[in-house]
Amino acid sequence: MTLTPLTSDDLPARHGFFTRQGGASSGIFDSLNCGHGSSDQRDTVTINRARVAKALDVGPGELATVHQVHSARALAISSPDEATGEADALVTATPGLALGILTADCQPVLFADSEGQVVGAAHAGWKGALDGILEATLDAMEALGAKRTRIHAVIGPSISQRAYEVGPEFLDRFEADDPANTRFFANGTGDRLQFDLVGYGLHRLREAGVAQASWTGHCTYSDPARFYSYRRSVHAKEADYGRLISAIRLG
Repeated sequence: MTLTPLTSDDLPARHGFFTRQGGASSGIFDSLNCGHGSSDQRDTVTINRARVAKALDVGPGELATVHQVHSARALAISSPDEATGEADALVTATPGLALGILTADCQPVLFADSEGQVVGAAHAGWKGALDGILEATLDAMEALGAKRTRIHAVIGPSISQRAYEVGPEFLDRFEADDPANTRFFANGTGDRLQFDLVGYGLHRLREAGVAQASWTGHCTYSDPARFYSYRRSVHAKEADYGRLISAIRLG
């Protein structure tokens, strides 16, 4: 099976929101698991990442990722060797360098300022989005010469509101940050609520002043044939789960 990356016409740079299809992994990781943090065989994950790099026309060593920890830290790099420490976004102005972000329900967000020649990639789960990872990515891009009024941002496959059930304490946390955040919650069963993670991400991007913000429209939880999902793996009582990769390159 070949790789089946999703792309968006809204993003003016070479990129791909890669699905789980076209890889070498087996079992619950079938097949394009790109997460070295999983219990999948490391050599197999390395093969999968090399296939992603090839699809973006870069060498395996030119696909940079970083240790993600649900933070609001964005790291500017000019080579893969600089992607060290803990962060949840990477930005670069270096042609030929690909930036990758791993997700399995959280938002993968790719950014591009084609005029300023700067790209970025962010991992935005609920905590990172609430703490400001999207704005931190824009700040880091601007430090390299981008302008947010030229930046296009696209959110890739993420868990949708209908599949994202949370408790009342979750609402309390968002309401304490901004009472208007209640708009991103719908009533569920009993005291449960349904959180619109993508809607919240789009709101933060638009409030930050980007030129354009959009979502590919794909729900990770609801499409097991194409996407890994942490929450789905928990509900299925699986021992682990694969990680999707979304990547963008400049030039």
